[in-house]
Amino acid sequence: MGHGIAQVFACAGHEVRITDPVAETRAGILARIKANVGELGHDSGAVARIEVLNTLQACVAGADIIIEAAPENLELKQQIFADVERVASPAAILASNTSVIPITMIMSQITNKARALGTHWWNPPYLVPLVEVVRTSESSDETITATIDLLRRVGKKPVEVKKDVPGFVGNRLQHALWREAIALIANGVCDAKTVDDVVKSSFGARLAVLGPIENADLVGLDLTRAIHGYVFPALDRATEPSPYLDRLIAEGRLGFKSNHGFRDWPPEAQAALRTKVANHLKASFGAMDGD
Repeated sequence: MGHGIAQVFACAGHEVRITDPVAETRAGILARIKANVGELGHDSGAVARIEVLNTLQACVAGADIIIEAAPENLELKQQIFADVERVASPAAILASNTSVIPITMIMSQITNKARALGTHWWNPPYLVPLVEVVRTSESSDETITATIDLLRRVGKKPVEVKKDVPGFVGNRLQHALWREAIALIANGVCDAKTVDDVVKSSFGARLAVLGPIENADLVGLDLTRAIHGYVFPALDRATEPSPYLDRLIAEGRLGFKSNHGFRDWPPEAQAALRTKVANHLKASFGAMDGD
């Protein structure tokens, strides 16, 4: 995510600095960005606008906005921002790219919370347009406005999340669907392939142009209400991760990383799916300015 976010800003003409605590990762950053830019046919000069530095202090010094894209570990993110605040410009915007952790928790150890917010990018950030700009109760209006304006200028689709809730908007919706999908499989209603086929060949095919609330208005709220009366009582309402997931994990079925998950994924099938997703995103969004 970090190198992809850096790519977006560099392609839009900004000077970018990036770091990583792992030397091997740092060594490969520019090559990965160069490959992405070349494949997308974007400005090759963008790579020259990215500087890879060895230390956090050198990376953030003098920056106007600092975006953290570390693993989903609350303590690690808290420590990063505590370290950043000691060396960053007092006017710098501090943003976390967490997918689900409340921004208020991540920023709990910094002093000036008015300049802190969330910017949840979606993977790959140079192709998917959305960035969720997450407001905490202490984020200033100026910080929110400046961040949204900047993201628009680099070609993204920023939306403001007005309350700092776990998962924000996108992942709450996505994982509500996943919860029901896993429950259908666990309860023997259908197999994993059928779940994917149903989504991709029905409502999923129109989601890019017809959101769920637009769809509710389209079919009529009276019909929507009637359907909910029948289906809501039967939906999964678990508040803990599914035991079915625990069973798969215990069996070593971890998904692509083990070649087996809900479905079997030999290397050639993994490569084919990754290519299919990438080609779809390029066709849909690859021509956007700044991406």
